[in-house]
Amino acid sequence: MASASARFVRRIRVLTALFVCVAIIMIVRLYVLQVMRGSTYAARADAQIIQPENSLIDRGSIYFTDKNGTQIVAATFSEDATTTARTRFYPGGSLAAQEIGFVAYNNDNTQKGRYGLEKYYDETLARGNDDLYTNFFVQLFNGARSVLSGNQQQGDIITTIEPSVQSELERQLVLYNDIWHPKSSGGIIINPQNGEIYAMAVSPTFDINAFKAETDPLVYANPMVQNIYEMGSIIKPLTMAAGIDSGAITENTTYDDAGSITVDGKKISNFDGKARGVIPMVEILKQSLNVGASFVATQMGPDTMRDYFLNKYKFGTETGIDLPGEVHGMVSNLSSDRAVEFDTASFGQGIAITPIETARALCVLANGGYLITPHLVKATAYTTGVTEQMSWSEHEQVLKPETATTVSRMLTTVVDVSLAYGKDKLDHYSVAAKTGTAQIVDPTTGSYYSDKYLHSFFGYFPSYNAKFLVFLFAVEPVGAPYASQTLAPPWHDLTQFLINYYNVPPDR
Repeated sequence: MASASARFVRRIRVLTALFVCVAIIMIVRLYVLQVMRGSTYAARADAQIIQPENSLIDRGSIYFTDKNGTQIVAATFSEDATTTARTRFYPGGSLAAQEIGFVAYNNDNTQKGRYGLEKYYDETLARGNDDLYTNFFVQLFNGARSVLSGNQQQGDIITTIEPSVQSELERQLVLYNDIWHPKSSGGIIINPQNGEIYAMAVSPTFDINAFKAETDPLVYANPMVQNIYEMGSIIKPLTMAAGIDSGAITENTTYDDAGSITVDGKKISNFDGKARGVIPMVEILKQSLNVGASFVATQMGPDTMRDYFLNKYKFGTETGIDLPGEVHGMVSNLSSDRAVEFDTASFGQGIAITPIETARALCVLANGGYLITPHLVKATAYTTGVTEQMSWSEHEQVLKPETATTVSRMLTTVVDVSLAYGKDKLDHYSVAAKTGTAQIVDPTTGSYYSDKYLHSFFGYFPSYNAKFLVFLFAVEPVGAPYASQTLAPPWHDLTQFLINYYNVPPDR
């Protein structure tokens, strides 16, 4: 009898637990349907009385996240006063246009995300018109089933983009373009510790709300992930790090700089062709010496340098960023064993990579040697009422922490002493940075133009526990040959803005 009684009690407890679970699920779902999505269902009720001329559209929203964690609408729906139809609306206009993308009709008269996050997360954001007219109890139990099974797909996406930082980056690019008139320019502001992108911008850009007015569809694309470039001397710190990390050189190694060398029949020269004599490694970065970078490559040898560039920095592979159409760099030259291919790659020529690929690799120097996954979305708020934090790949240690510290110290010296002759030094903040000026290939002849360059610039701060990495580039700016002349001012202004906006405490 005691055994039967115990079994009865267990059954009662199980049934009670099940009823409690169902009740909780129903309460959560009722909250979602009546409070969070109340306006949608009000529209459904109206639709049963008056048939609208255009079908109602339901799609998840996209949110920016400000520095305080407040969510700010980046993409949502609003009612068109002339047609009473709901339309996709972007309150920021052109803010982060290439990153957000837009929604447009397909040939089958359905709306789909085009470009940017609208496309990449289309399955999450899309609802479908049928969803608006689903029976309440069907939705209720479908929601419960989704929660219990973990199969949650539809919802809003919450990005890492900080709208004020994004706006300032775009403002700086406009100012830059007004002075230097490049064919295009762009920038990335990223947290090197976890890969969160606070801002990513391209110029020229467009107003998302008026995307149909654009005559050149190429403006919709995002060159930060879809175009490749020879980046020039901002690759030198990565070459230096590989040399130090592999033991091929040390920070105190010296070499005799002759100004020019010949490798496999090709002449490699410093930017001014002048010799420096016997100098230490830090001068390679301070004076941006091609011959010095070639020396480091030679000390490593092809196998070691190939391992660092392809397997550790992962040049030639996609970063996994959550944007559509990402391409990988062209690094086939590193499959060769010809010394000249590695010597030219050591200072960023002969290999072409995307800006986001470049930024990912440079973050290794800023975060203690880890390769991170850059990303724009931090969480998904599902229609079931559950918010799920996005899970990105584990950080992969590719450099020794002491190597990253050493190169950061060298790059801090570049800012304190060499950049604008020390004028860009910040007295109370350690900042590590490097410029890059790359020749551009003539697609017709295959040789380099003598008067067309790609300018690049990156910097991170604080130097030894970086919270921000700023990367800038410009294609064919007019009026100055070197990136230190054109990109140092906007980089400096952005650094000052970030320090003030985030109230970054001084570290020296």
